[in-house]
Amino acid sequence: MKFISTRDTAKQSLYDSAEVIKLGLAPDGGLFVPESIPALSEDDMKDMMKMSYAQRAAHVLSFYLTDYSKEELLADCEAAYGTVSFPESATVVKKVNERLSVLELWHGPTAAFKDMALQIMPRLLSRALRKTNEKRDALVLVATSGDTGKAALEGYKDVPHIKIEVFYPVDGVSKMQKLQMATQEGGNVEVCAVKGNFDDAQNGVKQLFASEEMKKEIAGYGYVFSSANSINWGRLAPQIAYYVSAYLDMVAAGTVSMGETIDVCVPTGNFGNILAAFIAKKMGLPIAKLVCASNRNNVLTDFLNTGVYDRNRTFYTTSSPSMDILISSNLERLLWFAAGPEKTANYMDSLKKNGKYVANENEMQYIRSLFCGYCADENKTYEAIKKYKAQYGYTVDPHTAVALSCADEFMAGANDQRPMLAVSTASPYKFANSVISALGGIPAEDGFEACSQLSEMSGMPIHRAIDELRAKKVRFTKVIEPAQMSAAVLDWLNQKN
Repeated sequence: MKFISTRDTAKQSLYDSAEVIKLGLAPDGGLFVPESIPALSEDDMKDMMKMSYAQRAAHVLSFYLTDYSKEELLADCEAAYGTVSFPESATVVKKVNERLSVLELWHGPTAAFKDMALQIMPRLLSRALRKTNEKRDALVLVATSGDTGKAALEGYKDVPHIKIEVFYPVDGVSKMQKLQMATQEGGNVEVCAVKGNFDDAQNGVKQLFASEEMKKEIAGYGYVFSSANSINWGRLAPQIAYYVSAYLDMVAAGTVSMGETIDVCVPTGNFGNILAAFIAKKMGLPIAKLVCASNRNNVLTDFLNTGVYDRNRTFYTTSSPSMDILISSNLERLLWFAAGPEKTANYMDSLKKNGKYVANENEMQYIRSLFCGYCADENKTYEAIKKYKAQYGYTVDPHTAVALSCADEFMAGANDQRPMLAVSTASPYKFANSVISALGGIPAEDGFEACSQLSEMSGMPIHRAIDELRAKKVRFTKVIEPAQMSAAVLDWLNQKN
C-alpha cells in the first residue's frame, strides 16, 4: 500500500506507511491518504468474529501498513491493548435501548477514546524510525483540545528515541484534563499552555511542521518532526479497527445480523474519529449514514448543510471542550475523496487566506450521500445527560451527550428503523462538574470531591485514571503566546541537550 498527499496533483511522490507515520504531515502541507481503499469482505468479518480485539486491530492495520509484517503488527497490538492499559476490555458496546447501542472507547489509561490509537502509535513510530533508517530521534509535537494531549503523553512516555511536547489552550480544557497534562510523568515530555483557543495551538504546530528553518534547527539537535494528532495516518488507522470490531460485537450480541446496515453517530471536532468510520464504510463495513455531531461550535454542521466552510465566526468555550474547534483538519481528507487533489489544495489555500471555502454541488451531493450534520448547544447537551440518566440509568460525559442528542434527533426524523451506534469518547469523570450540574446537583469546588459526588449519583466507580491523579505532583505550569511556540520548542531542546 502506497500513500499520497491530499494536495499532490501530479502524484509525484508515493510513500510507504512507515515514512508516512514518521513524517505525520506531507511535505507540501497536505495529509497522507492511501492510494486506494482495500476491501473488507464478509468472509473477513466472519473470520474476525473469533478474534480478540488485538487480533482484529492487527488484521485491519495489515491492509494499510503493508511494510510492517503481520507478526510485528500483532505484537504491537497485543502490547497496546493488553490488560496493563485496558484491565477490563479495550472497547465496550453497551445496548441502551432497542435501537441504540453505545461504543464506549474510554476504558484505557487516560479515560478517553484517544487511548485506542495512542497506545499503539508510539510502537508504530518506533518501528518506522528503524524501517526508514532514520538516524535522528523523533520530536513529536501535539496540539490538543484536551484528550489527545494526555493520551499522547501517556503513550509516548519514556519511549526511547522519541520526545514529545504538547500545547493546549490555557482556558480551553476542563480542570481534570489540565491536571492530567500538568502532572504527566516521564523524562521525555514537555507541556505548554497557549493563550488562545485550540485552533491557535493547532495552527502553531502546523506552522512549525511547515517551517524549513525549524526543521533545520531541530535537525541540529538530532531530531526530526513527527505528529501524534489525527493528521498522522498512524493515529487514524487504528481508529478504523474499533468500528469494525464494534460491528462484530453487535453481531455477536444479536443486536444486528451479519451484513445488516447500521447508522453511526460520532461527536466530532477535528473530524478524525468520524473519518475513520467513513474509511471503514468504504472498506465494506455495513454503515448506512454517518451522523456528524457537533456542539455549539457547529462549523461542520453548517458545512454539511450549506457546502460553505467558514471559520470566521464566534468561538465558544463549552462543556465539551474537545470539540471546541473551528478548523477541522481531517475534513481535508474527505474533500480529497470528494473533489480530488487540485480542488482540495485550492480549498485549503482559500481557508488559510480567507478563512472559508465553498464546495460545489456535485461534491456536496457525494458528501451528503454519506454524512449528515446535527449540533447540540449547551442546553441540549445537558438535557441529554439528564434524559439518559433518568430513562436508562446511563451516565455520560458532555461529548457523548452531544452524540446522543444528535442521534436522537436523527432517528426521530429517519424514515427507517436502522440500529444506531453512538460513540462515547470520554469517561464522565473527566467532566464531573458539568455532569453533576446537568443532573441537578451542585458540584464541589474540589475536582476530586466532585468525582466522589458523581460516583454517589451514578453508582459508577471513579475511573482509575482520575483517581490516580490525587497522588501526583504538578510539573508543568508554563503559559505562552502562540507566537512563542517555536521558541518554547527550542528552549526545551536546549535544556535537554
